[in-house]
Amino acid sequence: MECTCLLLLLLSTLVYCSLGQGGVLFNPASLSVSPDRSQFFKLESVSLSCEVQGNSTGWRVVRNTERGILSECSTDWGKQQWSSCIVSLILSDSGVYWCEFGSGEHSNAVNITVHAGAVILESPALPVTGGDSVTLRCRYQGTRSDLTAIFYKDGSLIRAETTGEMTIPAVSKSDEGLYKCTNSEGESPESWMTVTDGGSTSSSSPPSSLLPSSLILPLSVSGLVAALAISLIILLVLFCKKRNKHVAAEPRDVTYADVRITQDPEPRRRREKSPGADPVYSAVKTSNTTVTLFIRTSWWVEKDALFSSGE
Repeated sequence: MECTCLLLLLLSTLVYCSLGQGGVLFNPASLSVSPDRSQFFKLESVSLSCEVQGNSTGWRVVRNTERGILSECSTDWGKQQWSSCIVSLILSDSGVYWCEFGSGEHSNAVNITVHAGAVILESPALPVTGGDSVTLRCRYQGTRSDLTAIFYKDGSLIRAETTGEMTIPAVSKSDEGLYKCTNSEGESPESWMTVTDGGSTSSSSPPSSLLPSSLILPLSVSGLVAALAISLIILLVLFCKKRNKHVAAEPRDVTYADVRITQDPEPRRRREKSPGADPVYSAVKTSNTTVTLFIRTSWWVEKDALFSSGE
């Protein structure tokens, strides 16, 4: 009974931890970026929204800047609108952004770079689906649009494009990696492009090497708690099985009886037991330190009648 109660308590705790406000199970949230790119010039605006199936109440946009400052969307760096945050970007806004619920649930993380130079790479901030067509643009901050751009992946030259943009007709997992571009006006920062398979709807994050160390720990807390709770349940189940096996080995039905001892008035007289009066021994109950023997006895019957006081 005690083990059952403990199991129910642990299971209830797991369910409670996965509940949102109003007792509704958490729906996976995803952070959307508009426009969908990870590099911006100073003073450009970006809209970050927490997209949740169902009620998005309680979700908020959180960031961790390159300076290691963790904070929610507020008047200090953004304008909160329900579960969205609109940011007019400055250099100090570079960092990792994600959606978070009060209990620690979180969405995918997006790395946003605000560049002080003249050239940025317009590449998707969100994962792209395998088989889709993707266009990368080497954008110059000025008015010229006829600049030849050279594109790189993971530090290796891909090709040069006179139009300033490169199209991948059908992306695959092999196209995932770090991209950058250069033109006659300068070089862009690197941006990570994630490619998911056609059947996947979940968003993935940049490699942990690209995320600030202060962000990696919060993103892994919920998974660690869940794994710990599951481990505790498994250990408790094994303990209960062992305990129940030990209890089953002990006798459950024990017969108790009163035993009365009287002094024999004639020690030398022969006594006989009535038929069927053999002692009956009950089960023996053992423990670690004691052994208890319970005996059920029948009355001894004198062969002769009781002597009167005159004999």
